[in-house]
Amino acid sequence: MREIFIADISRRFKWIHLLIIGLGCLVVYFIDVQTNFTYWERAGVKILLFLVVPLIYVWFMPRTDLFSIFRQKERTGGLKKSLILGLLVYGGLLVLYVLLKDFIDLGTIEASMAENMMITRDNFIAVALYISFINSFLEEFFFRGFAFLKLKRKTGRLTAYGISSLAFSIYHFSIIDGWVSPLLTVLGLVGLFASGMFFNFINEKNENIWNSYMVHMFANFAINTIGLQMFGIINLPFLT
Repeated sequence: MREIFIADISRRFKWIHLLIIGLGCLVVYFIDVQTNFTYWERAGVKILLFLVVPLIYVWFMPRTDLFSIFRQKERTGGLKKSLILGLLVYGGLLVLYVLLKDFIDLGTIEASMAENMMITRDNFIAVALYISFINSFLEEFFFRGFAFLKLKRKTGRLTAYGISSLAFSIYHFSIIDGWVSPLLTVLGLVGLFASGMFFNFINEKNENIWNSYMVHMFANFAINTIGLQMFGIINLPFLT
């Protein structure tokens, strides 16, 4: 009877786990499409949904150690490889931008960021630092830690791969929608889904989020480099 009771509780918690993932993405999407929230107000909502709510959930979930996603099993080798991969991603994204820049209207993106998120030249450096270090961590904690490493024990490996990667791509839709052509938007979402799958893969061996966090951080470094160029804060001739 005790085993049946525990199994029943685990099934119920599985659906709560999935509900937190789904509602987290939907609420953040709703906040992002509203134009009356500043970037920092959106960041506060994201911290609540992507960090605080999962921590409250695992507090009540029996036999769940969410903090295991921070334990590094492989002391140096894995992170060194991720650092090299992050540098390659940084360079690769800048090269991709140079190849596609004729199809990207930075003026439209700048206007959209100012109107929808109140991000301007004056506050972009602070926003860029937050995105690179803190927002990357929040997304890895939620999508790779909570929505993959911990979810796969309840739903199975392949299901967790799909759910976390799909949630990761949908979550970004409100951010990139309207920035580029519909075709590039679709390609971007496909790329985000593939990135989510890859991030899960490089985390799976060590069962922690540090490898994907490293790569994700460098991807944001590349995007923020383009942003610094867009706002005229830096001037790199090869990006013009």
